[in-house]
Amino acid sequence: MSHDTAAAAGVEFAGWRIMRSDEGRLWASRERPFSAEAERAGAYRTVDGDDLRALCQAIAAQESLAEMAVSQ
Repeated sequence: MSHDTAAAAGVEFAGWRIMRSDEGRLWASRERPFSAEAERAGAYRTVDGDDLRALCQAIAAQESLAEMAVSQ
């Protein structure tokens, strides 16, 4: 996997490492684990997407889910 995807796209996601697979699919892995509460609520530390927009949506969904789980 290539780690230059975010730099090439001019996009940065705080706390997430973005990679492109050999097949061209985008993946992001959170650098720090979610809390146990967030993981129990279904927050995933690694997500993927067909393109940058889909990847952004996947990251946002996980962060939102984690935030809701912790605030309850």
